[in-house]
Amino acid sequence: MSTGGLSRRRVNNSSNPNGDTDETLSASASPSLINTDSRRDCDHHIAFDPRDLAEGEERSKQAPLTMMEEILLLGLKDKQGYLSFWNDNISYTLRGCILIELALRGKISMQKDHARKRYPLADRLIELVDEKLTGEVLLDEALKMIKASEKLSINTWCDLMSGETWNLMKIGYQLKQVRERLAKGLVDKGILRTEKKNFLLFDMATHPVVDSTAKDEIRRRVLTICTARQVSLPGTKYLPEHLPFRAIRSVAMVCASYAANVLENALVHLSHDAREQAFSRVDELLSSYSQWPFGIKIGGGAVGQNLGRMVQEEVEGNKDKELHLEVVAGVLQVFTRLESLL
Repeated sequence: MSTGGLSRRRVNNSSNPNGDTDETLSASASPSLINTDSRRDCDHHIAFDPRDLAEGEERSKQAPLTMMEEILLLGLKDKQGYLSFWNDNISYTLRGCILIELALRGKISMQKDHARKRYPLADRLIELVDEKLTGEVLLDEALKMIKASEKLSINTWCDLMSGETWNLMKIGYQLKQVRERLAKGLVDKGILRTEKKNFLLFDMATHPVVDSTAKDEIRRRVLTICTARQVSLPGTKYLPEHLPFRAIRSVAMVCASYAANVLENALVHLSHDAREQAFSRVDELLSSYSQWPFGIKIGGGAVGQNLGRMVQEEVEGNKDKELHLEVVAGVLQVFTRLESLL
């Protein structure tokens, strides 16, 4: 995300659409010659672009942070402001999270074709169903690429956006500098700040945390999903009550953080045995939710006894969105194939 945010489109007022003469324009400059009613009417003529209003309305329905931003924030070292140099999975996982975010927002879905069931989830084709922009730069960039392309599978889109393709005709689909753009977006939102640090032979921009509220809330959500007997997801600034698919979104975020090798950052205060149990729990979740229909388990187990019921209620309450949720399951299936999880 660029530091300047979305660019505003300006209206060119240099032309004279009414065809006024120079004398008329000169007279209009004199307050004494302006009709009061006309002046009152003119005060309400404010230039705007309807697309800006539409994007603002779209963003107001969503959480302040995207899933990609949550994963990046969880992976950042609070004071140092950078990710682990040994993390090879996060870049690929962030591209997959873009597809999950678009699916949960109702922008893309699995192609409605009964023949698709003959293929694994990750190899099924997705399609654009709502091209309205979201106001989030990375999401909108991905939307435009999906719109301009032929229908491709989830696995193919993850590879293309990550640049892992030998097809030179498709290299333009790579999303570049995703981590840095997400970090700058979090700077714009007041959660991070930008510093420049010297690492031996080169300088590197770092982004230490300045407002830990968001990261603390993400950690609490991860802990309740991974360790709590009864999962509680109260409404917060970063997980509003009105947000659709709150439980499914939380499960997908935890699974994505596991795939991105940043889950441990939320579990640092647990004992060794408790951490191992948490990882086993997330491994189980990833296995259950990387299939469609979801492998929902109602009750039982020492952790998350009510989570399956929460997810089931969201699925049954959104029967018209099942093709969107199928995309979520497909992306999670892609995550199960990452080398570090095999």
